[in-house]
Amino acid sequence: MRAFMFLQILIGFSILTTAIPKQVIPDGEHRILNKDAGSKDHYVHSQHNPAYDHEAFLGEEAKTFDQLTPEESTRRLGIIVDKIDKDSDGYVTQEELKDWIMYTQQRYIRDDVERQWVSHNPMGKEKLSWTEYKDMVYGDMEEQEVEKRESDKTDESFSYVQMYKRDRRRWTTADLDGDDALTKEEFTAFLHAEDAEHMKDVIVLETMEDIDKDQDGKISLAEYIGDMYRGEEGEEEPEWVKNEKEQFSLYRDKNGDGFLNADEVKTWIIPAEFDHAEAESRHLIYEADTDADHKLTKSEILEKYDIFVGSQATDFGEALARHDEF
Repeated sequence: MRAFMFLQILIGFSILTTAIPKQVIPDGEHRILNKDAGSKDHYVHSQHNPAYDHEAFLGEEAKTFDQLTPEESTRRLGIIVDKIDKDSDGYVTQEELKDWIMYTQQRYIRDDVERQWVSHNPMGKEKLSWTEYKDMVYGDMEEQEVEKRESDKTDESFSYVQMYKRDRRRWTTADLDGDDALTKEEFTAFLHAEDAEHMKDVIVLETMEDIDKDQDGKISLAEYIGDMYRGEEGEEEPEWVKNEKEQFSLYRDKNGDGFLNADEVKTWIIPAEFDHAEAESRHLIYEADTDADHKLTKSEILEKYDIFVGSQATDFGEALARHDEF
């Protein structure tokens, strides 16, 4: 029974990775929410990261790099450009580009939610109960067993117990009507908490739990850096680590007490009034606008195709085949 339970938990873990704050690139920007639907940061160690542009522009299709020749990539990019130019005037404006970037982000979320909703709710019911979800992901683990296993930190399932408790908390927060069952809309907030306003505090709490290793309710400089960088003893720190220490002291630690509290973490990972889609559309136009008229022709985009799709090529198959409205 235990082996079966762990198999189910491992399957659940692979399903739920989309619900965990992104932490792929070792840089202070890696925990900032609402950048885009992909996993890349716009700047890595203060250097521009072109992979961010590719994922922001393409969404899921950016995962299939290296499958096409540059010539075929450029041809397919041209078809995408025609879709972005909604008024067919021969120009891609910043607003049209921003709309496209937002569309690719939301398409990823819609597709992910649809896939997981069908998987967890095969009968197509209006709501999915916690019991049904728990049984599918965690097997027969019950609340009392969670408490027992949590008290024994040497138990092999301790990390899964923590994941269970995190999911339970997310579920309760996403359940706006308090019936312990989620509609599809509530399930979307559960999976993609970073896109739901009422879930932001949960994301902050999860971030605190991830980084606050000594569990004193605040994040020290050592914990902040340790979340991004673990150098060898005697190894000289990279320049970007020194920069991150300055960021911590000068900008993140607002009250100057040497620690980040929950409010300071929220300010860090959920920047107020910053439109990432608009910033990315401005960046792409700046990079490709050779005649400086603040809009892009098809030829300008194709000439700088590496900025949009990579110096190699990307499979636009799904984007080209889809008939959903943009």
